[in-house]
Amino acid sequence: MCGLTGWISWEGDCSQQYGALKKMTDLLSYRGPDTEGTWIAQHAALGHRRLAVVDPTGGGQPMVRYGGEYPYVIIYNGELYNTLELRQNLEELGYSFQSNSDTEVLLTAYMEWGPGCVERFNGIFAFAIWSERDQRVFLARDRLGVKPLFYMHQGDRLLFASEPKSILAHPSVRAEIDQEGIAEVFVLGPARTPGHGVYKGMKELRPGHCMLFDRNGPKVWKFWSLKSEPHQDDFDTTVDRIQELLKDTVIRQLVADVPVCTFLSGGVDSSAISAYAASAFKESGVGQLHTYSIDYVDNDRHFKASEFQPNSDADYIQLVSRYLDTIHHNIYVDTPQLVEALEKATEARDLPGMADIDSSLYLFCKEIKKEATVALSGECADEMFGGYPWFRSKEGLENNTFPWARNLQDRLKYLRPEIKDMINGEAYLARRYEETIQEVPRLPGESPEDARRREIFYLNITWFMTTLLDRKDRMSMATGLEVRVPFCDHRLMEYVWNIPWEMKYCDNIEKGILRRALKGILPEEVLYRRKSPYPKTHNPNYLEAVKKILLEILSSPNEPIHQLVDGKGMESMIQKGEIKFDRPWFGQLMTGPQMFAYLIQMNTWLKKYKVTIL
Repeated sequence: MCGLTGWISWEGDCSQQYGALKKMTDLLSYRGPDTEGTWIAQHAALGHRRLAVVDPTGGGQPMVRYGGEYPYVIIYNGELYNTLELRQNLEELGYSFQSNSDTEVLLTAYMEWGPGCVERFNGIFAFAIWSERDQRVFLARDRLGVKPLFYMHQGDRLLFASEPKSILAHPSVRAEIDQEGIAEVFVLGPARTPGHGVYKGMKELRPGHCMLFDRNGPKVWKFWSLKSEPHQDDFDTTVDRIQELLKDTVIRQLVADVPVCTFLSGGVDSSAISAYAASAFKESGVGQLHTYSIDYVDNDRHFKASEFQPNSDADYIQLVSRYLDTIHHNIYVDTPQLVEALEKATEARDLPGMADIDSSLYLFCKEIKKEATVALSGECADEMFGGYPWFRSKEGLENNTFPWARNLQDRLKYLRPEIKDMINGEAYLARRYEETIQEVPRLPGESPEDARRREIFYLNITWFMTTLLDRKDRMSMATGLEVRVPFCDHRLMEYVWNIPWEMKYCDNIEKGILRRALKGILPEEVLYRRKSPYPKTHNPNYLEAVKKILLEILSSPNEPIHQLVDGKGMESMIQKGEIKFDRPWFGQLMTGPQMFAYLIQMNTWLKKYKVTIL
């Protein structure tokens, strides 16, 4: 994995702006701590930071390959999992290769097949390819949005990068947010409207989309989308196909020239990934798989089971590790670390995010990076197979809004009255919801209940899942760790999308059909363990710590958050103990500590990024 940045401009001479390119590239150094490179010409400036995973000596970037006398130049972030097949196809067409890297294969594929090359890729990717002959740049992002790609169109200029911070470093850009930006961080945060970059003028290339930019301006189109079709396979065939696809995906994603490990929470999803990985390690003679889990100091003393979080992970992790014969590493995070890392997590996201859920993942990845460079994670199975409560609850199916956005009024009541009136949060949320509903690929003849559940699945895949993928990419890459997500294989997603709910919810348990596919692969106790969310701290010291910091911020009239928040009103509510939440919020309970930490991140972001509110 890597970080890419650059711009195309038809006015002036880009080659005279190396200093700006260097600054933009350096800001992504943690995404690519191994090497750096730049390529600059009159109309194109490209920068790259590399995390070497495959062919460390031969995959340097920007990579240049000539078509006749004209260069094609690529900067790329990702991994192609079908590199060998593509390379063989291209060799049959007469191409030869100087390296074993997927970068060279991807670049050559574009030279042969043009923009249509993306339809042949199995992998996670965000890249830009400049063609000197055609005087145009081609950008593309993987089908499900595992890797990020932001851009800003300024008349004759197009800027792009893996992260907003790099674009913001260009001398022509300022960190500004307008009415929509405020709504994004307060109404939708930590999610973002698909394609929205929050900062004024900034966008994110949506998953499964491409762009061509030439002297006529940008042209953006979708190259992949889910298609709703009747599911043809019977139950047993469906179970076998899920197992076949998941196993093939995991094996493909183990390819690397650096140490590979897995995340292990003791839940079905991460345990399944670890099981296939451990088996592949043993079969290939690599040895034992290393697995990693996260927990919090003193959580065993403070944890209380609830319907939302029925049990802790520790016992299940040990069970799975023994069952698979892995070398397991328990990583513990203490309250002071968690609080301190809120700032780092904000910088990694370039925005306020999921508070301690972000900072804990950052700390977790930072520890893993000491021993490994690549990790596989069980992310995205819940969105694919229907693991969340709102897929089953009457409230989730009947409410005409995002099922995780039920606490909007709780969040908006802290805003200054004029800001609250300006953004009109309820209307903004309703508009974004309706826009998404209009995109849902329909299946003619479906019952109203099945059609509604298909909407819920689409909302989860395009909003909730991309939020978690963004979190995973930004927190892991901030430590130089590449995290792969096998459940995001597009072949698996396309197949599971059309499996009817009666099959998905077989055995009257969430993700029932996935559990059936894993019979004999995981121990029964894990196979039928009820879903438990990403672990968070239950230590009351965390609440006291973030409460103290937020009160200090609110008591200081010079802090930038006062531009948006009714500081005195909130300070009074905190002192009186009136802030309590008990509803799910992006996979976690929306609690006082989470809201306090989110507002701390908000203030950090406004201050560090010198954000101007328009």
